[in-house]
Amino acid sequence: MLYAAVQLFLENGYEKTTTASIAKAAGMAPSSFFAAFENKEALLLTLVKTMFGSQFENTGAILGENADPLLLYGVETALQMYIAEMSESLRELYVVGYSLPTTSEYIYLSTAKKLQFIFAEYMGTAELKDYYEMDIASAGITRGFMAKKCDLYFTMEDKLRRFLSCCFTLYKVPEQKQREIIEKVLKIDLRAIAEKIIADTIKKAEEGFETAIIEKS
Repeated sequence: MLYAAVQLFLENGYEKTTTASIAKAAGMAPSSFFAAFENKEALLLTLVKTMFGSQFENTGAILGENADPLLLYGVETALQMYIAEMSESLRELYVVGYSLPTTSEYIYLSTAKKLQFIFAEYMGTAELKDYYEMDIASAGITRGFMAKKCDLYFTMEDKLRRFLSCCFTLYKVPEQKQREIIEKVLKIDLRAIAEKIIADTIKKAEEGFETAIIEKS
C-alpha cells in the first residue's frame, strides 16, 4: 500500500490521489486501504516519518561527522527547498506535510531536540518546550518558502538567502555567523544532491512496488 501510494503521489500529487486508487494500484479492494490506515493523512504520516526521520543523518554523511551544526541545518533545509522546486509532486507532499495536524505535529516533536542541539549556543536558557514552540514558527517559514515558486525576480539563491536568514534570525544566530554559513551553503552543489535524492526516491518506490507485486503473485 505504501509503495503504491508513493508512486501515485509522485505521478499525480497528494490531493489528486484517492484511497481507492492507492488500494487498486496495490492490487487490493478499496476497503482494504482502511484496514491498513485510518485515512490518507495517516498514510502520509508514515511517509513523513520516513522522509524526515533520517534527514539530518543523511546530511551529516554528506558533510562529515565534524561539520558545524549550523551548516548541517542550512544544507538540510536548503535541500528540501531544492527538492520542492524541482518536483511539483514533492513540493505538494512537503507543503501538505507541514500543514496537516498529525504530520506537522510529528515534525515539531521530532525536530525540537535537533534544534536544541543546533542552536543551544545562541538561545541561552531556552528549554525543549521553547524549541517546540519556535519550530511552529520556523516550520511556517519553511512551508511558505517551499510553496512560493522561484521565478526571474526570485531566484533559488534569493530564496535560500532569505529563507536561511529568517530561520537563523529566529534562533538568534549573529548576523556575521549567518552570512558565513549561508555562503558555505550556497557554494555546495545542492542541485546535484537534490537530483540524486529525487532519483533514489523514485527508484526505491518503483523497486518496492515491483517487489510487492511479485510477492503478492
